[in-house]
Amino acid sequence: MFVFPEPTAEPLRGGPTLRWGVVGPGQIANDFTATLHANTDQRVVAVGSRSPERAAVFAARHGVDHAHGSAEALAADPTVDVVYVASPHPQHLEHALLAVAAGKHVLVEKPMTTSAADTRRIADAARTAGVLAMEAMWTRYLPGTTVIARLLADGVLGDVRLATVDVGWPRAEDPADRMWDPAAGGGALLDAGVYGHWFARFATGAPVTSRTTGAVSASGVDLQSVTVSTTAGGAQAVVTTSMAAWTPGLAVVAGSAASIRYTDHFVFPASFELHHAGGEDPWTDPTGLTGRQGLAWQATALARYVAEGRTDSPLHGLEDAIGVATALDAARAAVGVGGAPGVLEQDTSAP
Repeated sequence: MFVFPEPTAEPLRGGPTLRWGVVGPGQIANDFTATLHANTDQRVVAVGSRSPERAAVFAARHGVDHAHGSAEALAADPTVDVVYVASPHPQHLEHALLAVAAGKHVLVEKPMTTSAADTRRIADAARTAGVLAMEAMWTRYLPGTTVIARLLADGVLGDVRLATVDVGWPRAEDPADRMWDPAAGGGALLDAGVYGHWFARFATGAPVTSRTTGAVSASGVDLQSVTVSTTAGGAQAVVTTSMAAWTPGLAVVAGSAASIRYTDHFVFPASFELHHAGGEDPWTDPTGLTGRQGLAWQATALARYVAEGRTDSPLHGLEDAIGVATALDAARAAVGVGGAPGVLEQDTSAP
């Protein structure tokens, strides 16, 4: 039986702690705050929203001390060490830059912004200010992902040649839903595809070319897409994203010596199997946390990085966030949504 390496995820308790402020008290912020308070020593001490009423409701629900009626007021709050930006995608840039200008560390929901250019603006501002800015790619910080990262680094899979990954959750058409609004950062790629394009980069390396085809809604958002990318070394990845269909999320990384196949949805705390010439061996997530409870590990990791004086994540750094944004730029441009294409060579034929 294969002996798996131990997870290297930051422990949820007993490490450095920070005082967190939250901008944008929506569902992801509720889930983030709930798991921090239930499963870690980190504490949310302030919340900010354009709606003072929403901020007050959020604060009461989670036992948060300070409710502010603007992102500016939250950034200026002296009790806050780090700001978690959970506002809608088009507001990430503004809210992250406010926090950085106030000398706060910042954790920005993925995608960090809606373009590679704006993601680089946050990176440059944080580097100039000497604070830590981190994209909230929480899947990278899960215990199972740290085990897979070690398997890849140790060459257990041999020469990685292929990765396949899918992320899809159907969304009923609703003109009032931001997912159907191009101006609000709607579409499948920015919400679900960001996970798939990150995983492809994690498993095979940075792509140098890509081809994307897909479908676009009447309102002008991408409904689904398939991207095939290739790295400089020739490894390929296939990323499927949809907001029209459920997909299983069972990612695969295939190498010349072995392969990894997820048996749970890869985005969340998950188990997987290692397939090799001698058979197959399962790795089972031992933590007991499920779903968005897994948001906790990125927060304890960030607290550790701040304590160590880091200004970038060693697991998913600012250049990684820019790289993922570049891949999303290219995919969105190829299907006919979004702004200017990224630097990847791409297929611009009609979907």
